[in-house]
Amino acid sequence: MHNHSHQHHHEEGHAHNHQTHLQKKFKIAVVVTFLVFLGELIGGIWSGSLALLSDAAHVMSDVLSLLISWFAIYLSTRPATASRTFGYHRAEVFAAFLNGVSLIAISGWIFYKAYQRYISPVDIRGTGMLVVACLGFIANLFILWQLHGESHGNLNVRSAVLHVIGDTLSSVAVVIGGVIILWKGWYPIDAILSFLIGGIILFGAINVTREAVHILLENSPRNADAHTVAKHLCDLDTVKDVHDMHIWSLCSNYSALSAHVVIHENTPLPHDEILKQINTELQQRFGINHTTLQLEQVACTQAGNLLCNAQHS
Repeated sequence: MHNHSHQHHHEEGHAHNHQTHLQKKFKIAVVVTFLVFLGELIGGIWSGSLALLSDAAHVMSDVLSLLISWFAIYLSTRPATASRTFGYHRAEVFAAFLNGVSLIAISGWIFYKAYQRYISPVDIRGTGMLVVACLGFIANLFILWQLHGESHGNLNVRSAVLHVIGDTLSSVAVVIGGVIILWKGWYPIDAILSFLIGGIILFGAINVTREAVHILLENSPRNADAHTVAKHLCDLDTVKDVHDMHIWSLCSNYSALSAHVVIHENTPLPHDEILKQINTELQQRFGINHTTLQLEQVACTQAGNLLCNAQHS
């Protein structure tokens, strides 16, 4: 006897309101970041500071990354369609991937520029550099404050926040550089600080890109590989065996599972109670909130194979 169940609990209204709220925050962040870009571009040309100009380039990439993230958040609020049955959840991960790759490229550019600057330091108007960098720093802190607390559990927002953090650190470095140049007239500090910024940006970018690739490859969430989940379910009194299991991440905070579950023949509980029990376990223990389960009292032909070895010809 086979009994199919499909469970999908997810606070749609609450999630939608939160996404709309998040879109407003991103709109403010995009406008402020663009103003920082203009300020640093003009300030960089006027003061002759390559550090400011390279930071302006970095800020322009921030504007693009915030726009990508903002668009991905908008897409994730779109309903599922007949051809996109999971909606646009993956847009968030793809945006994070693009942002991560662009950050890796930017850090490489910063290393290259810093090396050139270190070999041949140039004269810089320290005061102009310092004033513009301070304004940029304040603006970046404002954006971080806006997006603070939103990056937890959302890879896309985290990748955008990483861009802004990288930018804030750049501003700090340019401020320190400006102070040292005004005080000591030692120009190589500009390059040394740039190397440091590049390293911090690269570290964060590699992490975000790796996580995005992990999800895009349909891997299971890090806390819920198939063997761990199956073992946990088999420890339930009602469950005899689990097979043909698939677990995958749709995006950084939304996972799905499908499986065949063999239940004990003499289980007194009705099937819907067993399903409720399994779904509660999966949600509370592993954060899996979209399940498709097939209950079986007589194991089907796939029994014994925890994982379905689907071959594609």
